[in-house]
Amino acid sequence: MKADKIIKNAKIFTSDNNNPQASVLVVKDGQFVYVGDETGLSEFEGEVTDLGGKFIMPGIIDSHVHVTTGVGFEYTDLGVPVMCSTKKNCLEYMADYIRNNPGLKRYRFMMERSCLNGEELSKEDLDAICPDAEIVVLEGEVHSNWVNSKVLEAHGITDDTPDPVPGLAYFVRKDGHVTGNSYETASWPILFDGVNDLTDEQISAAISRWLDSSVKYGVSCVFDAGFPEHNEVNERIYKYLRELDKQGLLPVYVDGCYVLTQPRKMKEALEGVKRFRDEFDTEHMKVHTLKIFMDGTLKIETAAMVTPYVDTGALGASAFNAEQVAGILKELNDAGLELHVHTVGEASSRVVLDGVELAKKELGDKYRVKVTCAHLWVQDDADLSRFAKLGVTANFTPWWHSGNVGGNPAGYWPEFIGEKRGHSMFRCKTIWDTGALVTWSSDEVFYGDFRNWSPYLAMEVGMTRWINEKTRFEEESRTVTAFPPLSERMNIEEMLLGYTINGAKQLGIEAKKGSIEAGKDADFLVFDKDLLTAEHEGFSYNNPSEVYFEGKSMA
Repeated sequence: MKADKIIKNAKIFTSDNNNPQASVLVVKDGQFVYVGDETGLSEFEGEVTDLGGKFIMPGIIDSHVHVTTGVGFEYTDLGVPVMCSTKKNCLEYMADYIRNNPGLKRYRFMMERSCLNGEELSKEDLDAICPDAEIVVLEGEVHSNWVNSKVLEAHGITDDTPDPVPGLAYFVRKDGHVTGNSYETASWPILFDGVNDLTDEQISAAISRWLDSSVKYGVSCVFDAGFPEHNEVNERIYKYLRELDKQGLLPVYVDGCYVLTQPRKMKEALEGVKRFRDEFDTEHMKVHTLKIFMDGTLKIETAAMVTPYVDTGALGASAFNAEQVAGILKELNDAGLELHVHTVGEASSRVVLDGVELAKKELGDKYRVKVTCAHLWVQDDADLSRFAKLGVTANFTPWWHSGNVGGNPAGYWPEFIGEKRGHSMFRCKTIWDTGALVTWSSDEVFYGDFRNWSPYLAMEVGMTRWINEKTRFEEESRTVTAFPPLSERMNIEEMLLGYTINGAKQLGIEAKKGSIEAGKDADFLVFDKDLLTAEHEGFSYNNPSEVYFEGKSMA
């Protein structure tokens, strides 16, 4: 057989359990036709490339990213940083900036809640320093914000405006009046209120940057986790990706979703994801997943917990209960669709697991929905084995596993959620060892220089739970030591499997992607360094020297 590419003398990590390592691969018409040793080469003709022992692995599958949200952030002003230690000083700083920059329609700032030193910031405070223009102050994790009366008026937010999800996504009120502070879904329309005005050229430029980065890292497939509260913008960007694919210009396989954030939109979302499935079905652009934001974040106490937060005694809240999740699963089951859920707190993933259990009990052998819980910062001991038992995929973002995430040092979490939970976060190895399907992701929403999108950064921190002087990351994010429990550190084989065949299984594309096997798409990466024996500290500096998607060099 005449082959398009023959490679020998390579160290090939195949991600194929039946043939884990090989030294030879052969590609024809964009697919692997042979993977093994040199004894099988006699059947093929063509130029042979001797790699001299270089390392090869399958293309990376990043199974939770935010391509479309990243486009939004690319053109969103996040504001002037405010780094003061009291509410009074924060207001003085912002007032001084406004005086020195008069005449703007809107002023934006970014500030950590800790800067207020325990005090509350209200619309009246902001009106006093900015009565004639809009002012938006984003909380550092951009899951909440503070605004003045001008912004509330522009968005039609009044004392009578209902909270999207009480306890999770809501408008802070005092004596029945909105204060100008909002959380989660209630705040996101304000954060992205200019995103509907993006031009085609802006979308094209941003997507081009993201594609270049993906090719550089060897990311051949992604699950895009959507643009919360902006499904219209999400759809517009998906249409752009679909057109790229029709022109043969989309090298990365994009598995998209439709986003649901609040119960009142359930029917709309179920209809929306079905429509997306029908509209987006090209070679590299597909949608077959409903994405739910079940809870928020630990930092602002919107993540749903089983045990209360130490400082406030709050529990957070889940957007849906188990019965509602079971109802959604039955709808998805009938339509042949999947479910992907944002679950940071221990109570939110428990609700999903309970919902799956209810749906499986009712549907029996007819149940077939793939369910993924993403993030999983905190898990209750009782739920750790349930992922494997219920067939729910556990998706983690390993570059967070140093504990230095959300703008908080690793030592912050025990003080915030208690000693036991604060020292038992991100329990990926425990869940892996139960036999559950575990996958990895970057979950980054900012494009920037794409450093945080690197799967090799994630692999390093997943293996070390430490950001040190050798890590390719911001210097100010370094940690003193590895984040406990050290028993949750993964090995390199587990990191590679989670980023390849496991990701393919999560997306339901394992018949074509995720491993180097005959009959699958020839997505593979060549490295000058052997990743299996490379030092864990500094692993984040790795990048492939050659990238092939469907047998084509991406150089």
